[in-house]
Amino acid sequence: MVKIGYLLPTREGVMEGRHAARPVVDLAVQAEEAGLDSVWIGDSVTAKPRHDPFTMLAAIAARTERVNMGTAVLLPILRNPVLLAQQLATIDQLSEGRLIVGIGIGQDSPPIHNEFSAVGVPFEKRIGRLMEGLRLCKALWTGEPVTHDGRWSFKDVTLGPVPHLKGGPPIWGSGSVGPAIDRCAKHFDGWFPSGPSDSSVWAEQLAQLRSTAKDAGRADDAVTAAAYLTLSINENQDAADAALDHYLESYYKVPAKGIRKYQGCYAGGLAGAEAWLRGFADRGAQHISLRIIGDHTKNIPIAAELKQSLTI
Repeated sequence: MVKIGYLLPTREGVMEGRHAARPVVDLAVQAEEAGLDSVWIGDSVTAKPRHDPFTMLAAIAARTERVNMGTAVLLPILRNPVLLAQQLATIDQLSEGRLIVGIGIGQDSPPIHNEFSAVGVPFEKRIGRLMEGLRLCKALWTGEPVTHDGRWSFKDVTLGPVPHLKGGPPIWGSGSVGPAIDRCAKHFDGWFPSGPSDSSVWAEQLAQLRSTAKDAGRADDAVTAAAYLTLSINENQDAADAALDHYLESYYKVPAKGIRKYQGCYAGGLAGAEAWLRGFADRGAQHISLRIIGDHTKNIPIAAELKQSLTI
């Protein structure tokens, strides 16, 4: 049975000059009360300014009891891995094991280059830095002394607290290109792409993931198949398309036409949205995070309605 999550508008509020954080946490509570399975927080420091994901997740953990919470997606390489391991372990303890860590490496674009420079992290060799940092997190999450000599060097470092979940929270990797899919298949607990719009293409990529995971000796259920999808729901097709294009261009500062080529986007009526999402669920999606544009107090009940229809 597919699980349905909701992306919380940390970016949208800041874009519109609304910097208050409490309303975002209130939406997470609303999502839990509506029966949704998860809530998600994006990550960016300067490229797409928004609330800090760790602070927001900690607040959500304190205000909720059941709903899973995750990052969609975190850029771990912007952080020192020792501090990152401590932050994620603390949030996992606060949530009592409800944390999912969605991760990415950042796009090769001028705003992302500037963001890396602003926090003092080299943009080059991102994948090597990502994998080394995550290995360090996992080692530190054991609670045993860790010695490491690499991009980061230290001796006999012990981290506390350890995560609520033994081994640490599940890590879901983003990306739809072949190498990213293979990394998820071999090393991560989930695959969490933000596209494509065509569920049949997504299914072909999932088949690659499953084949690579099998070749790597992993169990059939070792990697959760997920998706991060954007919806503009309006029974007027022209209005739905216009709203989606305006949203994407405001969010990413590039033409919407290019974004819609690689991100999973839908514009149209509610029945069409259900059919579109069912295409992913029927082809193997186990967890879908919905980014629905518009009034979020009204969108969360829509997401709950979509969940109900997809699980019948």
